[in-house]
Amino acid sequence: MNKHLLFPFILLLVFFETSVAQQLSEYANPLIGTKGLFLYGRTTPFVTPPFGMTHWTPVTRKSRIAVPLYNYFDTRIRGFRASHKPAMWMGDYGHVTLKPAIGKIKSKALKRTYYFSHCSEKSKPYSYSVSLITQKLSKIKTEMTATARCGMLKFTFPKNEKPAVFIEASELNDSTGWIKINADKKEIIGWNKDRQSSHLGPPLPNFKGYFVIQFNEVFESFGVYEKEVLKQDSTEQTADACGAWVRFAKDTKHVQARVATSFISIEQARENLQKEIADKNFETVADETKQQWNNYLSRLEIEGSKKQRGIFYSAMYHTLLFPRTFSEYGKYYSAFDDKIHTGVSYNDYSLWDTYRAEHPLLILTAPEHVAGMVQSLIQMYEEGGYMPKWPNPTYTGIMIGTHADAVIADAVVKGVKGFDLQKAYEACMKDAMVPSGNDSVNRWADREPFTFIEARAGLYWLKKLGYVPVDKTNESVSNTLEGAYDDFCVAQVARANGKPDDYNLLMKRSKNYVNVYNHATGMMAPRKADGSWYKNTREGFTEGSPWTYLFGVQHDIPGLIDLMGGKENFIKKLNQNFRGVHYIHMNEPGHHYTYLYDYVGQPWRTQYLVNLNRRFLYRNNPDGMDGDDDCGQMSAWYVFSALGFYPVTPGTDVYAIGTPQFAKATIYFEPANREKKFEIIARHVSVRNIYIQAVTLNGKKLAEPFLHHADIINGGTLEFEMGPKPKKSW
Repeated sequence: MNKHLLFPFILLLVFFETSVAQQLSEYANPLIGTKGLFLYGRTTPFVTPPFGMTHWTPVTRKSRIAVPLYNYFDTRIRGFRASHKPAMWMGDYGHVTLKPAIGKIKSKALKRTYYFSHCSEKSKPYSYSVSLITQKLSKIKTEMTATARCGMLKFTFPKNEKPAVFIEASELNDSTGWIKINADKKEIIGWNKDRQSSHLGPPLPNFKGYFVIQFNEVFESFGVYEKEVLKQDSTEQTADACGAWVRFAKDTKHVQARVATSFISIEQARENLQKEIADKNFETVADETKQQWNNYLSRLEIEGSKKQRGIFYSAMYHTLLFPRTFSEYGKYYSAFDDKIHTGVSYNDYSLWDTYRAEHPLLILTAPEHVAGMVQSLIQMYEEGGYMPKWPNPTYTGIMIGTHADAVIADAVVKGVKGFDLQKAYEACMKDAMVPSGNDSVNRWADREPFTFIEARAGLYWLKKLGYVPVDKTNESVSNTLEGAYDDFCVAQVARANGKPDDYNLLMKRSKNYVNVYNHATGMMAPRKADGSWYKNTREGFTEGSPWTYLFGVQHDIPGLIDLMGGKENFIKKLNQNFRGVHYIHMNEPGHHYTYLYDYVGQPWRTQYLVNLNRRFLYRNNPDGMDGDDDCGQMSAWYVFSALGFYPVTPGTDVYAIGTPQFAKATIYFEPANREKKFEIIARHVSVRNIYIQAVTLNGKKLAEPFLHHADIINGGTLEFEMGPKPKKSW
């Protein structure tokens, strides 16, 4: 073909590929995981850029711990919130809620909710819109978009009505809020001290969530309220559960609110608003946030059906929400010493969940954020005394282990730079060596009111006995096993700091899992401080049974195989685990279990089980996720497993091979350089062809069902030949 005729076709191809990459956010559906009664994703349809500090969402339920802000089954909307609630089991804090209204301003309007239909609802990572049905059966259309720290809301009101907007400054009856109306500026400012999980952590006298709201229309009238008492024409209120309302002229059709949030000050909120929105219109802000999502989502490109892309990019969206940015242009409020600092900060780490796959995935998909996330954990140690277990936004003591150690070890082993390695070593060593206050007598019950910062529960006893005793500490078996893994992780950080004695000590301690293995029963089991086995064998486990933790030794799988009597016995136990329906994918401790057959010469079983869970537990609809996503971990398992490999042991550079889902998937490591990439090609892959027949890495046969981190980030091609029947020799 004549090269002059070929050139337009090349341009068309480049345009098509670029436009597909740029529109991947259209596949992401924030409503996935919002529908269910109990065992479901319990996600929230957040509008925010990747890692945004403040997330905007419709609210269908009164916010509190263990209640999601939104459930797809609900038929009424309570308002639209700037939220910092990271997951169902945690609390919201520093929030502000807006609610449009028509008609007379009465106290009952404060509690008024609006019917809505999902037919009118459009949810995307960068915007949300819905039509609210009023008592007069007219409609108020609400649209939201957001930047990292700010939001824009656009209300379209019905004709012949006097529109209004309520602002809930403080929700809690025992937490002070303040609000002030500046009618001349068409502005409302305020703050609240709301922290729904405040009883789980230390007091924070200086904590406030600040906001600035600027409207585009003049206020015809206004007032404030305290609880349900309305105060017409008043401009300021300080009280528990307080807020304000503003009314606009009759027949005002469109009202727009620009909302800035801050944890530093009102002045900082204004600065955030100026830097992120300024005079931009709604469409411009939405387009810019959409482009941010497209830029991140296009770092993983797949060849798949529309349905497959919907599942995959919705999972990607969930993995790119947390940890949230917590700094504001060079400064941040620390909830660990209640002071303002300079620097970068992130918060809301669900570490017991996310160390497993979420944080390892971010090393591949958002590497520019990882060093700051690690450094933030170190800062929390410097400012509060320990790294947190699950900050919200300060210590909560929720869940077990000190898995910040795993996040740091994984970053160290995989070559992440840009954080203080010496301080990381200090923080991790304190986790491993210094028991929390009163650890020898405190049982550390789940979600008990705060007394001391909880690091590793039962560390005093573990150092003394080699295990955590069931008669001294709650969740004793799980604490022993997860402490052993954390010791392994701290050992890697010690080695990177040139501390061989600490490395050797901690590697020896990482074998402590053997001390809770009962050879008589072949199970992990609780032991008392006197060394005897506890009669109730189901006692001492976190969120599960002895089966939930039987294979929870991802750092020493060869040692666990030997402990169980060799490969054949290990395989029998694995088979019993899956065939007996003991495996619960809906909770995180077993997320690596499907990959364990790789370690005993039966990778086809891993391929079958990964495909089974991937295919039936992740779906492209609101009830399309089984089990709490918990800041992206369920989603991260799926993303890795769809690509064809999984980080069984964070803190090492090894990935276990599963089975690829797509004919082609590409990881791009540098957004500006699309030439550096890792391609995964699966020939003949289909619903039936799930078994690996052959696999090569850069043209060479892969000797074992494992990859190393360098194999991926150095770029190249992983090529699979797929078929319908298991191949029982690698």
